[in-house]
Amino acid sequence: MANDLLKDIQVKQSKPKEKDYYLNDGAGLRLRVAKDGRKIWEFRFTFLGRRLKTTFQTYPTVSLKEARDKRQEYQELLNKNINPIEYKIEKKDELQTDINGMFLNVSKEWLEEEGKRVKWNTHQTKVRIFENDVYPFLKNKHIKDVTKEDILQIIRTKEIQAPNVASRIFIFLRGLYNFAIFKGYIEKNIFTNAKDERKYYLQKQTVKHFSKIVDLDILKELINDIYNYQGMHAIRNSLKLVLHLPLRAENLCNLEWNFIDFDNKLLIIPRELMKVKDKNLPDFKMPLTEEVINILNDQKIFSGHQKWVFLGIDNRNPINSSSPNCALKRMGYNDERKGKKQRLHGFRGTFRSLIETLDEDNKFSFEVKERALDHQEISKVVRAYANKSDYIKQLTILMNFWSDFIILQLKNY
Repeated sequence: MANDLLKDIQVKQSKPKEKDYYLNDGAGLRLRVAKDGRKIWEFRFTFLGRRLKTTFQTYPTVSLKEARDKRQEYQELLNKNINPIEYKIEKKDELQTDINGMFLNVSKEWLEEEGKRVKWNTHQTKVRIFENDVYPFLKNKHIKDVTKEDILQIIRTKEIQAPNVASRIFIFLRGLYNFAIFKGYIEKNIFTNAKDERKYYLQKQTVKHFSKIVDLDILKELINDIYNYQGMHAIRNSLKLVLHLPLRAENLCNLEWNFIDFDNKLLIIPRELMKVKDKNLPDFKMPLTEEVINILNDQKIFSGHQKWVFLGIDNRNPINSSSPNCALKRMGYNDERKGKKQRLHGFRGTFRSLIETLDEDNKFSFEVKERALDHQEISKVVRAYANKSDYIKQLTILMNFWSDFIILQLKNY
C-alpha cells in the first residue's frame, strides 16, 4: 500500500498532456494535472450512498502533506456521519457572519442603510458622532461582546461635554442594535426598548435655552465681526444671512437656490423640510430684503451653478452647522458668563427678543413675529383652523425694519 502512495517528486515533476490526467494517492485523494498546467487536489468520497467530490485548491499552494491532512480531516467528519462539504460551507458562513458582526462592521452597515433614508447632512452628523465618540471605545469589539457598562461609559463620557450629543448616541445605538437583531448578528438586544429605559442611561438635564446675544453693544461687535470675517466665503455669507433672516440652522445650511424667487423677492422652503411638517400648513415663505438679496447675489458667484447656496469645502455638498458655529467660537463668541456666546440657533432668539424691545409702537403683531420664525401651534386641531394667511405684506415690513436695524449697527460702529 505504501508503495502506491504519491511521492512529492512525482507531484512536482508532473507535466501537462493533451488531456487531463490523474495521480492517485489513495483513500479518495488524487491530483488532477490539467492540460493548462494547473495541478488540482481532488477528494472523492461516498456519503449516504451518493458519490461526491470536492477540491483542496492547487499544488504547490497546498502541498502533498497538507492535502493528506485535509483528507484525514474530511475522513474524520465522514466517520461521524457529517458531510464535509456542507460542514465547511456552514463554518465559512459562520466565520463571515462573525467578521460582519464586529461592532465596526455592523455600525458601518447600519450607517450605510440609514444614509439611504435621511438627508446628507443628517447622515454625516451620525457618521461623525460614531467616528469621534463611539468607535474609540468599541471598534475592536464584536457586537456580542459589548456590555451595558460599555454603552454607559460612552454616554456618560459625552454627557460631560455635550449632553445633547449623548442623548443622540443613545438613540443611534438603540437603532443600531435593532438592526443587528434583524441581521442575525446578535440574538439578544442589549436595549430593552422600554419607554423608561432612557432614564437609566442618561442623567436628567436641566432645561437650558439657547444662548443669545441681546446686549446692543455686544451685538454691534458680533455684526461687524461677521461682516469682516476672513474665513470661508460661504461661512461668512451664511452668518450674514442668518443675521437678517433668522432661519433654523438646518434650513440655513441646507438652503437651495431653487427655494429663492429673486423676481418676487421671496424665500419659499417646502413644508416637509421645516421643523413642523404638517402637510395641511402652507410652505414657509419669507420676503427678501435688499440686504438679503445682496448677500445671495454675492454668494451666487461662488455656488450659483450648484444645488446648494452654501457649499462646504468639497464644493459639492452643503456646509454643516458645526462650521458656522466654529467660526463664531473663533471670533470669540463663546463666553456665556459675559453674555457673549452665540450659535446659529441663537440668532432666532436674538431676533425675537430684540424685536419685542425695538417695537415700541407695537407695529408688529404677535402672529407676524411668530410667523417669521415659523412657530406653529402645538395642537394639530388648532393648526387646522388657524388663519391660513401668509402675512407676506406684514412680514415684509417687519423684515425690512429688522434688516435696517442690523445695517444701522454697522454704520454706527
